[in-house]
Amino acid sequence: MSINSIDHNEMANVSSKWDYKDETASHVSNNKRQQAEARRRIEMLRDIRASGLTIEEAKELGLIH
Repeated sequence: MSINSIDHNEMANVSSKWDYKDETASHVSNNKRQQAEARRRIEMLRDIRASGLTIEEAKELGLIH
């Protein structure tokens, strides 16, 4: 599908039907989001440790920032 085959009027009609309520329905509290991010970081560090890499090696490989 090329960009030229997109019906821009149809896209505009669909986007005008979006409701602010739809965007906030999936809103997660800031605390829950921070907890989820912390869990992901912990799991990533566990995976790095299980692989035998050091923190410095993981940073050099771009696995952690």
